[in-house]
Amino acid sequence: MALATAIAVLVTTGFLAFSSAFSVWLLDAVYTLDEARETRARLAVAEERLRFGRDLHDVMGRNLAVIALKSELAVQLARRERPEAVEQMIEVQRIARESQREVREVVRGYREADLGTELAGAQGVLTAAGIDCEVSGSAAGLPAPVQSALGWVVREATTNVLRHGNAARCVVTLRTVEGHVVLTVENDGVPDSAPGGGSGLAGLRERLSVVDGTLRAAPSGEGLFRLTARIPLPAPPAPPLSTPVLPSVSEVTP
Repeated sequence: MALATAIAVLVTTGFLAFSSAFSVWLLDAVYTLDEARETRARLAVAEERLRFGRDLHDVMGRNLAVIALKSELAVQLARRERPEAVEQMIEVQRIARESQREVREVVRGYREADLGTELAGAQGVLTAAGIDCEVSGSAAGLPAPVQSALGWVVREATTNVLRHGNAARCVVTLRTVEGHVVLTVENDGVPDSAPGGGSGLAGLRERLSVVDGTLRAAPSGEGLFRLTARIPLPAPPAPPLSTPVLPSVSEVTP
């Protein structure tokens, strides 16, 4: 009897020790996974910032070097009272204006969102973050304002999936329903805070309102969170009216 009791105590103690060790290992694995996902999200943001920095460097690097060189040349010519100094300063002014235009183009491209590019980017970024991402639908044929507005929705939704919740899967669907284009982003990482109050979603609603669109963001049951943008498509142009063919003068009988 004493031997059986001792064995039972040993088995129980061993089981508890194993359970404790396994729990510690499991918690450590979860924390490591969360840290890795957060790191991948930060890397994705850093990569986008690096791309923007490279674009600015490509635009401004050469032009600033030329401006510095020509300004120095103009100073030297002006000190010698040479009329060529004016020509050099005119050239500096031209390059400066060209630089302003090129910077505006870079910033405009960064601020605008192309729907096709954003859909491909969302799939790449989420996959890199360890999230199974499925994208269906095509942006081909949609009006440019609609593509831009929905591109911003995809960009913001992707950021929210990375930043909030703990998603393992995300499905992005673009389809046309009853004269409306509908974009749906659904993931299984429900955010802790209530949706709808953030400045990001408020900004999206403002952008969508320009094209008479609407936005809905809410849990969709079974641990899912769904963001839906809906924009009416412009009516197709009416077919031209057929003009009746009048008989020629030669065909009219007197």
